[in-house]
Amino acid sequence: MSPDEIKSRVASGLLSFPVTHFNEDFSLNLESYRAHVAWLSGFGAAALFAAGGTGEFFSLSPEEVADVTRAAKDASGDVPIIAGCGYGTALATEIARRAEAAGADGLLLLPHYLMEASQEGIFRHVKAVCESTGLGVIIYNRANSVANADTVARLADACPNLIGFKDGTGKIDLVRHVTAKLGDRLCYIGGMPTHELFAEGFNGAGVTTYSSAVFNFVPELAQRFYMAMRTSDRAAMEEILHNFFFPFAALRDREQGYPVSIIKAGVELIGRTPGPLRPPLTDLKPQEKDVLRGLIEKIAA
Repeated sequence: MSPDEIKSRVASGLLSFPVTHFNEDFSLNLESYRAHVAWLSGFGAAALFAAGGTGEFFSLSPEEVADVTRAAKDASGDVPIIAGCGYGTALATEIARRAEAAGADGLLLLPHYLMEASQEGIFRHVKAVCESTGLGVIIYNRANSVANADTVARLADACPNLIGFKDGTGKIDLVRHVTAKLGDRLCYIGGMPTHELFAEGFNGAGVTTYSSAVFNFVPELAQRFYMAMRTSDRAAMEEILHNFFFPFAALRDREQGYPVSIIKAGVELIGRTPGPLRPPLTDLKPQEKDVLRGLIEKIAA
């Protein structure tokens, strides 16, 4: 897809990150992954992110990112696939090229590795990745890579294929500055962990879509909440928040790394085979899976 086409699709609805499936020896289980992506593609996602944060991008080699991207494209039908990208500039540009060759429709540029960086450094890094590919690129503000509004505007001027801005900082003032400064030049995506907890506030700041991790195992609930947010149905949102998302978040917050672990556990509990998490992430404890099972059964009823 062209950068303009993927920008339009991303802005049109709910997004999600399929978890990456592994065998017990931590090798990729692409057969199970394809089946999961094919199933998710039937629930109206505007786009899916292959090898994203919830897909354990940080545990994948560049070759595996390409393999996962290719498998997702094989299974997703007409749902666009946006590949994860990241690390230092040399690796990020290599991953970008590999993902493009694997058929990705766009790229999500996760934070660079480890080091803090100046605004000029962030600008040069993102620009280099954009120049390495013809794909549309989404910048992800999070952790040690937080571009301010002026830097995002410079990047938008310098990189015609920069098509989106995703926020994982929760800094509404910064997000609002970006959306006010850039207008419709970019699409805007919410990227906080369990973003449903933040969706109403971010919607008011001009962030009209987001990536839903729980779409992995309760896609109908995720879509119902998204539509309630888009239609300002506060009563429906509060019902779903109280019945599912608030207790879900309390369980998620028990351990570091659980924002990914709890999603993989949910996929397992609905009868799919995502396999283990690669270290350093750890699985939910059995009693915690029981709590999650109860939440899934409650909303199913």
